[in-house]
Amino acid sequence: MPRSLTLAATLLATPALAQQDPLTILSWGGDFAAMQDQAMAQPFSARTGIPVRFVDTDDPAGMVKTQVDAGNVTADLASVGQGAGMRLCDEGDALPIDPASLVPPPGGGPVAQDFLPRTLTDCFVATDIYSTVIAYDAGKLAQSPTSAADFFDLERFPGRRGLGRTPQFTMELALVGDGVPLDRVYAVLATPEGVERALAKLDSIRDQIVWWEAGAQPIQLLADGEVAMTHAYNGRIFKAAQVDGLPLSILWDAQMMEVEGWVIPRGAPNLDAAREFVSFSTSPAVLARAAEILPYGPPRRSAQAMVGNFLGDGTTPMGPHLPTASRNMTNALFVDPAFWADHETELRARFTAWLGSE
Repeated sequence: MPRSLTLAATLLATPALAQQDPLTILSWGGDFAAMQDQAMAQPFSARTGIPVRFVDTDDPAGMVKTQVDAGNVTADLASVGQGAGMRLCDEGDALPIDPASLVPPPGGGPVAQDFLPRTLTDCFVATDIYSTVIAYDAGKLAQSPTSAADFFDLERFPGRRGLGRTPQFTMELALVGDGVPLDRVYAVLATPEGVERALAKLDSIRDQIVWWEAGAQPIQLLADGEVAMTHAYNGRIFKAAQVDGLPLSILWDAQMMEVEGWVIPRGAPNLDAAREFVSFSTSPAVLARAAEILPYGPPRRSAQAMVGNFLGDGTTPMGPHLPTASRNMTNALFVDPAFWADHETELRARFTAWLGSE
């Protein structure tokens, strides 16, 4: 057994359950669910004898809501974004999770202090942190960008810019690029003046923007030389560079971090097994193992130091490529799901109107 999984098994004091019914998990499919299976589900089943079954969906939170409302809950766990987890908890569709049930950090100490801010709430336990970042091909620039402001500097960094056709991330980036401190971004964006400030900053590069709508597009835009820089998902850039061999780099300044984690639906048929799985899968060693498969940062401080090499090649140290690496978090923004829940409708309408204007 690998070192990290041996440690997780040692730390877990909860006895294995006799329950043999499959644990059903709603997740996203693709590489992400494959990572959850390899790093979490398979070792959990080997340890407990409890089989794990994944159900792929593009809306795990929506499926939880539907099942709970219908009184026919078949899922034991769901992998959801932080905002969705908050809504499910507030609406009574997810069960509270006691932090005392989670594996403590090596050497002991409060579990809650080992989790990064916003990653452990009443009904939600984080499993990973991913980011939207600025990406570029250094070979096509005279110098490498060092700040979000450089994204908007067409004189020093000529070339077109890739941006997602969405107000979220795009408007935050515009404000940061215009000098708004990260801890003030959402306060500013909540005002009419802040919205206009963000759009004015986007206007400054408007004729150089290439809009994208799917996560694979920024990679192709960079590879084809259609843009000099682009907003992109950190996992996509890592794969393009480390697996596909493209000469792409990440600027971590103003990275926009999002949190994924577990919720237990109210009425979960295998509640005890679900709780044990949450504890096992969010132990520091298991989170570190997951980060060796996909470049999503562990939400626990103790796990970051345990992360080894990328399992895809066995040689690339994974730590520096994670959003949660200390040097990558020096100027990072945690995306605020509560803000977007309150303001998305109005901001999307204003952003769409701006897109359609001359």
